Amino acid sequence: MMKNQRGVALSGLMFWSVVLILIAVLGMKVTPTFIEYQKILKDIKATAAKAGPDSTVADIRKSFDKFAEVDTLDFKASQLDITKENGKVVISFEYEKRIPLFLNVSLLIDYKGSTAG
Repeated sequence: MMKNQRGVALSGLMFWSVVLILIAVLGMKVTPTFIEYQKILKDIKATAAKAGPDSTVADIRKSFDKFAEVDTLDFKASQLDITKENGKVVISFEYEKRIPLFLNVSLLIDYKGSTAG
């Protein structure tokens, strides 16, 4: 009588190891850009909350630059779109982040954010 063997074949183990390593590497490359996006979002919300009704665009940009300096962001206030809607300051932004993966393959992520809601 033959017993059924249970377990993982070496080829299956190697395949899934490669898949898990690729996912881990992708995660390590994408995570810093997502953290930067979250910091920018937090900073524009803090800037909008701090802006008074008589704040100028230059004042708002200067205020954001101070928050960005504390969070050590490469993102500049000149990349912000600042408007007023119903008497409230609305700050929004949009940018692309290209993450090189290997050889000539890159991952392109479009980040967008706004204080409008």
